[in-house]
Amino acid sequence: METDPPPLDNARAEDWRKALAKVVPAVVVLRTTATRAFDTEAAGASYATGFVVDKERGILLTNRHVIKPGPIVAEAMFVNREEISVFPLYRDPVHDFGFLWYDPKAVQFMEYEAIPLAPEAAAVGLEIRVVGNDSGEKVSILAGTLARMDRDAPQYKKDGYNDFNTFYIQAASGTKGGSSGSPVIDNNGRAVALNAGSKSTSASAFFLPLERVVRALKFLQDKKDSCQDGWEPVTIPRGSLQMTFSHKGFDEIRRLGLKRDTEKLIREASPTAETGMLVVESLVPGGPAHKLLEPGDVLLRANGEVVTQFLSFEILLDDNVGETLNLELDRGGATVQVALQVQDLHSITPSVFLEVSGGVIHALSYQQARNFHFSCGLVYVAEPGYMLSRAGVPKHAIIKKMAGEEITNLDKFVSVFFSLSPGDRVPLEFVSHADRHRSKSVLVTIDRHEWYALPQLYSRNDATGLWDVCPAEPKGKPLVQTSHEDMELESLSVPVGVPEAASLNEVHKIMPSTSSSMAEHAIEPTLVMMEVHVPPSAMLDGVHAQHFFGTGVIVHHSQDLGLVAVDKNTVAIAVSDVMLSFAAFPMEVSAEVVFLHPVHNFALVAYNPATLGTAGSAAVHAADLVPDPPVRRGDSVYLVGLSRSLQATSRKSIVTNPGAALNVGAADCPRYRSMNMEVIELDTDFGHTFSGVLADDLGRVKALWGSFSTHLKYGDSSPEDHQFVRGIPVYAISEVLGMIIKGNTGPPLLINGVKWSMPLMPILEAELYPTLLSKARSFGLSDRWVEALAKKDPVRRQVLRVKGCLAGSRAASTLEQGDMLLAISGQPITCFRDVEIACQSQNFTSSVSDHTQDGKTPNVLQVTVFRQGHEMEVEVGIDIRDGFGTRRMVNWAGCVLQDPHSAVRALGFLPQEGHGVYVARWCHGSPAHRYGLYALQWIVEVNGMPTPDLQAFIDVTQELDHCAFVRVKTIHLNGKPRVLTVKQDLHYWPTWELHLDPTMGAWRRRVLKAHKK
Repeated sequence: METDPPPLDNARAEDWRKALAKVVPAVVVLRTTATRAFDTEAAGASYATGFVVDKERGILLTNRHVIKPGPIVAEAMFVNREEISVFPLYRDPVHDFGFLWYDPKAVQFMEYEAIPLAPEAAAVGLEIRVVGNDSGEKVSILAGTLARMDRDAPQYKKDGYNDFNTFYIQAASGTKGGSSGSPVIDNNGRAVALNAGSKSTSASAFFLPLERVVRALKFLQDKKDSCQDGWEPVTIPRGSLQMTFSHKGFDEIRRLGLKRDTEKLIREASPTAETGMLVVESLVPGGPAHKLLEPGDVLLRANGEVVTQFLSFEILLDDNVGETLNLELDRGGATVQVALQVQDLHSITPSVFLEVSGGVIHALSYQQARNFHFSCGLVYVAEPGYMLSRAGVPKHAIIKKMAGEEITNLDKFVSVFFSLSPGDRVPLEFVSHADRHRSKSVLVTIDRHEWYALPQLYSRNDATGLWDVCPAEPKGKPLVQTSHEDMELESLSVPVGVPEAASLNEVHKIMPSTSSSMAEHAIEPTLVMMEVHVPPSAMLDGVHAQHFFGTGVIVHHSQDLGLVAVDKNTVAIAVSDVMLSFAAFPMEVSAEVVFLHPVHNFALVAYNPATLGTAGSAAVHAADLVPDPPVRRGDSVYLVGLSRSLQATSRKSIVTNPGAALNVGAADCPRYRSMNMEVIELDTDFGHTFSGVLADDLGRVKALWGSFSTHLKYGDSSPEDHQFVRGIPVYAISEVLGMIIKGNTGPPLLINGVKWSMPLMPILEAELYPTLLSKARSFGLSDRWVEALAKKDPVRRQVLRVKGCLAGSRAASTLEQGDMLLAISGQPITCFRDVEIACQSQNFTSSVSDHTQDGKTPNVLQVTVFRQGHEMEVEVGIDIRDGFGTRRMVNWAGCVLQDPHSAVRALGFLPQEGHGVYVARWCHGSPAHRYGLYALQWIVEVNGMPTPDLQAFIDVTQELDHCAFVRVKTIHLNGKPRVLTVKQDLHYWPTWELHLDPTMGAWRRRVLKAHKK
């Protein structure tokens, strides 16, 4: 409780008006973007407040949690909406304040004066105003009265930034988000404190005292005066013993064992208002005070002086960096004296980090060491990124070992990392603060592909406010680069428990058959468990997750090529890392996605059989695909698949529907959905997550039992992903496989060092659905056609109708919604397979020309349709698609751009300005995040220049400079246009592309434009 409060301030309203008129022009709205996760902070964009404390030198004051410890980009906006760039100048390692600098000449239209700092004016009962950007408002002025000067520092997060070893000021002003960094002013227009936080459950606000802020500002001003141009790094002495004090009242101090005689001496040597003493609360392992002091120790004297306040002790630390500090403490009634060397606080505050595979790794900071009770300087994972998260390493992990080497610091990690080759799989040991007493060991795969840039080191430059970037290559040890063909061999794991020279009989001894089913016994050697990872940097085509599991079946196994078929809910896009685990041989092998069927729900991935060795190649074999005769209702089939433990599981089931028309609704975020497919349904299965194959009694594969994904909404809840499984007849897989093995005139693709011709697929790009002939008759379909269609398919008795055409397709110009497709080239059609056969029977060309050699129009179907009560003949164009999927993407300003994929075009809409470039994703902390350039829209113009495709977009943006504001016109999926501005940041977010090079069988990453210093 405070004693002798000063008289309440009776300032008139006119005094406040004058004070606010002077203060408000100097208060700015800060828009900050943390471009990378670092230390306690995640990447992201936010609003806050700052204010000018030195107009001549261009210095702004705000909170440390606003400036953040890592790289940021920030702008300040004055009350007249004049915006300038600001740069970090200093962040205090512990206390919640920091400074930004700006060029005073950049402010051309605003008259303002710096706000003076007056920490001595803060007192209980003082009326104050908090001026800032509260709850996102441009200017907000909140009134309050200082109620406490000795509040404990607020605790924000257990694993984030917290201030400590200081008192805070409390008032009931009710500040909210955005007001961080606001000046707390008195009626004379002086800042008496700095707004830092608030309590969401009450109207309490917490203010930081300004005594140490004034000291730091004086160092900055002196340094600026000694510099002719710009800024130079400023050293502000800050000392630490790596321990946390708490201030406790004398009543609790006595309970800790303090004798009354000692208390009397302390009270007599302290100010009259003193009510307590400093008590050791926690110690950081490995710090100067570790094992010398204990929690509960009561501080009596430091260097012979009685110290009971945080500020007094901090002054001693800051004035004695590198020197010895003699402490006298009371421990349970006994006096303890220790001599401790004061450590430089900046030396345990990281200023360098490694960015590798989208992850951020750096030395463990004092802040997090205190939170997690670890030693400072350990290798800390601020953001796991792709490589580490793929292995299961979480955020906030401490890396202890890698590839058998002790990892003691960041330099050691870099050295070990660069001794490895792309594709290597090595053990990594880490500790999590949530389970600190047990180390975990995982396998980390060094990136084989070019999904990310090579590792880079970022170093803080206090002179510029930026973080300088350089390649992270240890001296004399560049990263081992290998060819794509070599990577196939080098990245494979050694067989577990089976020597290379093992015979097939020995392998069978290790993996005995446990099933009496002939079908299961025949199918088991053809099955593989697939683990698929999608890099976050290239989540194309609306893929909805980064990690997939599923069962695939080997459909081809020869000396130089192995192919596995799997559903597209397991392998969704080509930009994937695939690992195969064979049921017949204990080995993991990497694989590449080589074919994605544009319609059917299956993909083909390729592996190198040579990596299995003699024994493995003999144990593994391809399944016998038998598409004919197709299964019928009532047939018995064996459903065979793998459990997660690679145990074959099977059951006999009955086919209930051999040709069920699939109907999968569109997701909110467009992604691949199966359409125009007829699937097989069974009476019983193993649940919606079990995949495998359907086989007959002899183990011949009749269908792929694959997984499908859809979006379902229950009541008023938000849509949820739902998985289900159905049988996919193998005829499509068999046809594609035959075209690959026999070779055709399709596009070439290098697989395992051999060039293969990949098939082109003629497709009618229209979504169809079946309608019963009884319904069609009601729409006016003639008896003649009803009889003809019923004769063609007496079981299903249906006709196909057009639900919609894919935007930009050739069919879209001819077919209309609701059309009934009666015949193609005079032959009645009743199912999706009929349409598919008709498309394949055409002598299509890979590019559309006027006529073929025989004089016929190429890639065109002669279709008889029933439209609005009339029969008519129309020519419907078919589109030719390859199986590569999306082959190119561009990352600009932190958003992932691609050509509109089929799921987007299936919505039936493309901008009139052209296909545009489609925004598939955006990255946290990027300009796209800061300015709201989010996904699910097209970019159709940049600075008034049309961008109908990716190449046009690249050509336009190549002319834009670093930090240039760009006017972007977008059109949302709902057709709504919008114009926004984006400030290009080529320093932290260079423009780069990822494209498939079929001639090399690899994805290539290329930087298109970066900031040149």
